[in-house]
Amino acid sequence: VAPHSLAAQSALAVLREGGNAIEAMVAAAATISVVYPHMNGIGGDAFWLLAAPGEALCAIDACGPAARAATIEYYRARDLDRIPARGPLAANTVAGTVGGWQQALAISRERWNGKVPLARLLEDAIHYAGSGVPVTASQESNTRSKRAELENVPGFRDCFMPDGEIPKIGALFSQAQLGATLRRLAEAGLDDFYRGDLARAMALDLGSLGSPLSLSDLEAYTAKEVRPLELAHSLGTLYNMTPPTQGIVALAILGIAERLHLADLEPESADYVHAIVEATKAAFLEIRDRHVTDPAYMKVEPQSLLDSAHLDALAAGIDMRRARPWGGSSKPGGTIW
Repeated sequence: VAPHSLAAQSALAVLREGGNAIEAMVAAAATISVVYPHMNGIGGDAFWLLAAPGEALCAIDACGPAARAATIEYYRARDLDRIPARGPLAANTVAGTVGGWQQALAISRERWNGKVPLARLLEDAIHYAGSGVPVTASQESNTRSKRAELENVPGFRDCFMPDGEIPKIGALFSQAQLGATLRRLAEAGLDDFYRGDLARAMALDLGSLGSPLSLSDLEAYTAKEVRPLELAHSLGTLYNMTPPTQGIVALAILGIAERLHLADLEPESADYVHAIVEATKAAFLEIRDRHVTDPAYMKVEPQSLLDSAHLDALAAGIDMRRARPWGGSSKPGGTIW
């Protein structure tokens, strides 16, 4: 499953050739970065939940840390009181996605009998980057809506507005530089993204633009395997990703809502909607806003926030006849899942 049919087809082809689910997902992730570039790319992060019959679940945290130079003092020295939303100074974290592929494929080989060569997994993505794919309606719309804030970011116009115009739906859209990057990874291996010629080239580009991200930041990075969070639920054990994601919030909402006897309420009734909304408020205000951050700085063990006693207390604080004042912060938008 993917938000673009070509990515789903890339995964399906790998499965038909004898690949496993991890290999299929890497193929889908590579292709989605090319065919759906306005929503997803290899410059971001990745999180994996892996399940195999008879084995304990495992997870991969492929979220790159901030550059060591990206300190509060670094930004204050540039007369800034916050990190800019766009531009070189916003490009201040290591891209963890490719490291996540690397870790996932290591697990694939060691535990899932994975044998499909990396070059095959990236083959479709490389082809689409070079030959082009039709622009989707969402790419045209997204490029138009983001043009004003991105047009002057170095590299944006060259890639996303060839000939200085927004590509229209159905037009053939190619990405030669991304194709070259993926081809280099296929030939040299995924580690080249962090500790090879590709890493050195990216670090030079970033440095020339004024980003705080350096080669040493790239070289220090590896994705890590972690134990996923779990929730004991009447329908079974539910799993989700650890912080810095909001996986814990999704589990907490389900746990709190169950304690409000959601199963006894008529779906789409006012009480049902009220229970979901109030469970969400409790999870956001009492768990997300109070505790969830970079796991290296969390003061509580994330799994403890899903303990039955804690969720019981949060559910007990909900009034099924009155809405809790919101008072929190939540903005529209999100990420691919």
